[in-house]
Amino acid sequence: MESKIWNIIPKPFRAKGVGVALTIFVRALLNFAGLAALLPVLYLILDGDGLHSNPILSNIYNSLGFASDSHFVVAVALAVVIFIVAKSVANILLYRVERDYIYSLYRHLSRRLFVGYFKRGLQFIKGENSAVLSRNVNVVCYTFITGVLRSLATLASEVMLLLMIFSSIALFSPLAALLAVGVFVPVAWLYFTFMRHRLDQYGTEENEAQRRKYRDVIETFRGFADIEINNAFPHQLSRFDKELNTIITVGRKNATIATLPQNLTEVGLAVGMALLLCLGALLNSGDIKILFGVFAVAGFRLLPSARNIMNAWSALRYNRYTVDVLAENEVSDDVYIDCETNTIRFNDKIEVRNLSFRFEGSEKDTLHNLSLSISKGEKVGINGESGVGKTTLLNLLLGLYTPTEGSIFVDGKELDAESYRSWQNRIGYVSQSTFLADSTIVENIAFGYDEGEIDMARIEAVVEAASLSEFVASLPKGLNTRIGECGALLSGGQRQRIGIARALYKQADILFFDEATSSLDSATEQSINRAIEHLSSSNKDLTIVVVAHRESSLDYCDRIITLDKNDK
Repeated sequence: MESKIWNIIPKPFRAKGVGVALTIFVRALLNFAGLAALLPVLYLILDGDGLHSNPILSNIYNSLGFASDSHFVVAVALAVVIFIVAKSVANILLYRVERDYIYSLYRHLSRRLFVGYFKRGLQFIKGENSAVLSRNVNVVCYTFITGVLRSLATLASEVMLLLMIFSSIALFSPLAALLAVGVFVPVAWLYFTFMRHRLDQYGTEENEAQRRKYRDVIETFRGFADIEINNAFPHQLSRFDKELNTIITVGRKNATIATLPQNLTEVGLAVGMALLLCLGALLNSGDIKILFGVFAVAGFRLLPSARNIMNAWSALRYNRYTVDVLAENEVSDDVYIDCETNTIRFNDKIEVRNLSFRFEGSEKDTLHNLSLSISKGEKVGINGESGVGKTTLLNLLLGLYTPTEGSIFVDGKELDAESYRSWQNRIGYVSQSTFLADSTIVENIAFGYDEGEIDMARIEAVVEAASLSEFVASLPKGLNTRIGECGALLSGGQRQRIGIARALYKQADILFFDEATSSLDSATEQSINRAIEHLSSSNKDLTIVVVAHRESSLDYCDRIITLDKNDK
């Protein structure tokens, strides 16, 4: 697991991690010093007559010129309080270094995974479950930071402190050290031995149940109409309840395990102190009294330290599934996003030369050795039977898929990873189900633009061109009307017109339509087609490529390219 964690942490953060490790060590030293500072006070309480017989206290007493034992005791107590306060402040400041590192790393990992998923392209996104990807980005990254890395930091700090305390006890009294080992080691061994596999299992079970529950909720809300009409909600609710029961059952077991460290360490401390009391009664020695006091003070710090180690180890085991999830999703440390605004030159034609495409895992090509050309200003329709590869061809033309073989050229320049962005800056796209964000009409038209960058004059022009003016005028808030998730408050025709307006606002001179009217009624389809035809007639340089399975949707095209199964 250690190597996986190391590989997950980005290279720029590995060097910083060394500095964080140093702060953890310093914090452990400060905590140890804070405990050691209590020993003079303890000694004065348990053996007030030994002030002048103790060489260390006696030397301090004489060198500082104290004339009164009571003044010396007050000074020692005050010095200890001041030191403890200073130590606590330093601890807080050092912890901020660790905290800032942890959350900076979380920001980087979450952003890196988000960008990495996006960069893997449409084929990857379509092949995955969006609920799982969303949970990985939003939940798994955070849990890895708080449940794994923070637990490791706690383990490191507390183990160092525990070793320092134990070493000091061993130097002061081998008997007390032996007693501490005899009490705490068996307790820890039993806990680690019997809880390790349970925690691994519970963490994995909880994660899988959370994924399924998250998926069920998203699918239920997205498919509300179908679920309601088919009376499928009881089935969805049953699935939801099943996952919820799993999460609750696992949570209860984990909560019970979480109480064990405190109870076990308290029992261990009580046993140790009872043994010392019995030993003191048997030997009737004053040294046992001092030893008891030292063990009590050490135990005061050993108890939470041992408990923290057990709790951190439990959290580490419970959340170790995040290590596997992030290790499986290998993404580059490069989170650079291409913000290029330049556009590729297009004055002549688009050429498809010997193009073939095969989906991952498929045994045959979806498109095979296809060649065609589209001249600037043309209105070209693409049709064919379902499954023949129309949308696949369009996604290749859009630069969303990479050809398996062959190439696409624009004015003689081959489209590749370096030129896709400048090509996509030039084109507009309207799909069968136009993506609409849960925001206002104007924000959906000027999609991808910040509010301060929106040109309202251009917005009004494209609203008119897309035949949206009458609809917008009928709304109380006009262009500032919110349209709901995925445009749920709009009709199909209105959604598609916003898609057209978006393409026009982008000032694209190549428009791609993918079955943009197939889900609309006949009258709305004809209205949308007339709007597209009007756009073309008013701008002779506008190139339009339309994918449709109904030839009636392509009546306004200059020519139609028919794909058939022989093209595969």
